Amino acid sequence: MARRPPRTLSNEDRKLWSAVAKTVTRNAQPKKPVLDQSRPKPKPTPARTPEPDFKVQDFRIGETAPPALPGHRLSPSISDRLAAAPVRMDHATHKKMKRGKLSPEGRIDLHGMTLDQAHPALIGFIQRAQAQGKRLVLVITGKGKHRDDPGPIPARRGVLKHQVPAWLRAVPLSGLVLEIREAHLRHGGSGAYYVYLRRSR
Repeated sequence: MARRPPRTLSNEDRKLWSAVAKTVTRNAQPKKPVLDQSRPKPKPTPARTPEPDFKVQDFRIGETAPPALPGHRLSPSISDRLAAAPVRMDHATHKKMKRGKLSPEGRIDLHGMTLDQAHPALIGFIQRAQAQGKRLVLVITGKGKHRDDPGPIPARRGVLKHQVPAWLRAVPLSGLVLEIREAHLRHGGSGAYYVYLRRSR
């Protein structure tokens, strides 16, 4: 098979190419800006430290400390929370109960029990009392013991004292209990609770 001769441009193609080439200009490389070495370099602006939401006031020895900041107030005790709760029972009966003038119709002593023992015991007691038509019962929890060595993590004193109101407000007892208040001194004071039950249907 014979090889074809190499293709060459015709005279017309050469004239056309020459005309196009004359219109093309070479791209000039952009010059890099020359830095003025005589001027000092600008110093970086330091990051601004945000100001705290509060200002620490000067304090001198012997002065009374200012009140605690709103975000650092301790939560109220269980006694304060129960005392501040709205009254849901008859007000006249409530006043008698607070003064210790109503005698509980039943009582249970959870003092010394573990949480696993106390919870089912409380549920059974409240359910039986409500089924029997009792209205006011006494739940004894104890005040809790002070530890000689609380350890690195502070533990709440009186676990049962704090847990029993939560149990009474939770299922299955929440529908049976009308009111929870700390007992009068004659019935155990802060180591016991009056539990006023709803009428059985």
